[in-house]
Formats: sequence, C-alpha cells, structure tokens
Amino acid sequence: MLSMGQTARPAAGSGAVTAALTYLVDTGEKPVNYPSVGGGAESRNTGRYEARDVTIRDGRRRTGGFSLDREGFALVRHQTAVTDFHDDAELSAVYEAEITRLVAAATGASRVVVFDHTRRADAPALRQEMRLREPARIIHNDYTERSAPQRVRDLLPAEAATLLERRFAIVNVWRPILGPVETAPLALCDARSVAPGDLIASERRSKDRVGEIQQATFNSAHRWFYFPNMRTHEALLIKTYDSAEDGPARFTLHTAFDDPTAAADAPPRQSIESRTFAFF
Repeated sequence: MLSMGQTARPAAGSGAVTAALTYLVDTGEKPVNYPSVGGGAESRNTGRYEARDVTIRDGRRRTGGFSLDREGFALVRHQTAVTDFHDDAELSAVYEAEITRLVAAATGASRVVVFDHTRRADAPALRQEMRLREPARIIHNDYTERSAPQRVRDLLPAEAATLLERRFAIVNVWRPILGPVETAPLALCDARSVAPGDLIASERRSKDRVGEIQQATFNSAHRWFYFPNMRTHEALLIKTYDSAEDGPARFTLHTAFDDPTAAADAPPRQSIESRTFAFF
C-alpha cells in the first residue's frame, strides 16, 4: 500500500504514452447514445467512430499543476472516511458531505449539491456481480449548453429559475474505489486545446429521460493528460459545464483508454464518479 508520505509511481520513460482514443466522425447526423445499466448490456452509440493514436502526457510530471478554470480538470489529494463505496447509505451519510466540502473549496461556490453517483469496473464479471457500468471509452463531455441547465430544472424545479439567473458549474469528482488504477485510466483533454467546432451534441437516451452529451471529432491540437496509478486518497475534479462565457474552461473532454504500460495481470479498474452542481 502507498503511505501518505509517498506519491504514486510515474509512467516509465518520457512521461507519456501513445494510445488509441475513440473519436466521433462528423457525418452531419446527430449521434445517439444509449447508456448502459449497471450489470447489464454495455452502452450503445449510433454514428461513425474512428480510433486515433494520440500522445497522452503524464500529468504528475507537469510543473505548475492543473486548474478547473484553465485546463478544466485538476488532481487533488482527498482522504475519505468511506469504507464501502458500494453502500448507497454510506455514500449519502458520509461521502456526499465530503465532496460537497471538496468542490466548494476548489471552486469558491457558495452552494454545492451532489446529485449522482456512477460506479464502473473494467471487468465483465465484476460488473455483473456488483451491478456496475463499464468504463466509458468514447471521447465525451457529460453536458451541453442545453442539457446542463435542464438538469438543474429536473432536479431542483422549485429553485431552478432563481438559480439559473447566476453562474453555475457542474463538477464531477472521479476516484478509484480500489487502487492503484492500472487498467482503463482516464485521459483528459486540456480545454484550451479544444475548438468549439470539435464538439458535437449527441442525444442521450436512458430508460427514464432524454438528455444530451458532447462527443468530439479529431483535432491534432488536442492536448491529452492522465494521472497514472491513482489511489483511493486521490480524486480528479472535472468541470463538465460552466455557464460563465468570459474565460474559464466550460467543457472538459475525457475518456477511458487502454494504457500500453499496464501489466497483463493488472487488477481491473473500479471507480466512482460523482456529479455536483456548484452555484456561485
């Protein structure tokens, strides 16, 4: 186990890996995403996709760190008192208060509301046994200009009109359930390297509602990063929407990928991603 006085080992060699990421090919038709249900069939997507080999840099080796308002994501050290991330009652009683404080401190938001938890595993047997979803392996961002405010209306209907009069963001908190993460780590794209035309709205059809996410077409200017061997005392903050249009990163592309440096017998990734509203 990693003690608190250590840091996770960096990727070997140059501090970067080359891996294939799955991009959307823009055919002019709006793609549709049918998300998976824990323990069931994997997600389906209409549309045309292509694998592109890209350089994914080790974010642990970068001087100066990362910022939610600059790159759109940041790695933080974050101890948790949760003992079982598969226990919904413990998430409600313990974890939601922890990440509320974390996101408020990271963003300066006056109010944070936790509204969703998604658990994933990179192994079919684990997914079936524990009713988990698979890692998302198509480049995406969770919300669009339309769907983010709609989520506030859906979940906070009595307050939505007032809340939407001022700035708000959606910040995801991603962390390992078990560490270190060796298979299917997250790659994150520096928001400054993404052009507006790279983002394509995709309809998201779940069993209870129709929403919208963003997918991405290839652009050689994209700058990708990852944080190898993440442990349970670390979390990734990912800004998936910001209503402010005057400078801060607004959307953050991300995807799971196959790390070519992972050992053949590496334990499968298990992770939890929590979504929060941050109201300013």
